[in-house]
Amino acid sequence: MRRARPGATRRATGASRALAAVGDRQDGRPLKSVAAGETCRATQQTGDQGRAPRLWHITLSVSGADTPPARVRRGLEQLAHDHPFLLTSRYAADHAEIRYWEEARDLHDAAAVALRLWGEHRTSADLPAWEIVGLEVIDRDTYHQRVAEGYEPRPGGSVAIRPFF
Repeated sequence: MRRARPGATRRATGASRALAAVGDRQDGRPLKSVAAGETCRATQQTGDQGRAPRLWHITLSVSGADTPPARVRRGLEQLAHDHPFLLTSRYAADHAEIRYWEEARDLHDAAAVALRLWGEHRTSADLPAWEIVGLEVIDRDTYHQRVAEGYEPRPGGSVAIRPFF
């Protein structure tokens, strides 16, 4: 779907196309891009400038009414296809656990995205209408420390979706 302002006649390209996709302000004035090196006022006030995104290891636990395990598995396979950073999933008829990497500025942002994951993909991946019952968010260094100490499974090469034993 292509969006354009009423009366616009020329086709947008490059950065102007990205701005057009975002839209205009409610008062009709167009949005302006920020030049390289500039920071927004909110970033200057919170002191977040220069903070690069980091990788966070997420473990999301969901639970709910009994669902045929084959349906749960199909849903998790579709979620793995839709969400490229999925590492492992374990499932049973009434609960599941998903582990994946998320890139975010801080723990709060990573947790917010994780808490939306199941609900946002529930329809597209045909996931059960379960609720989130657990969330763990740890930074990359902590994850690797746990792996070294034997508390976490060794990182594998492919996505693993398996039942709980």
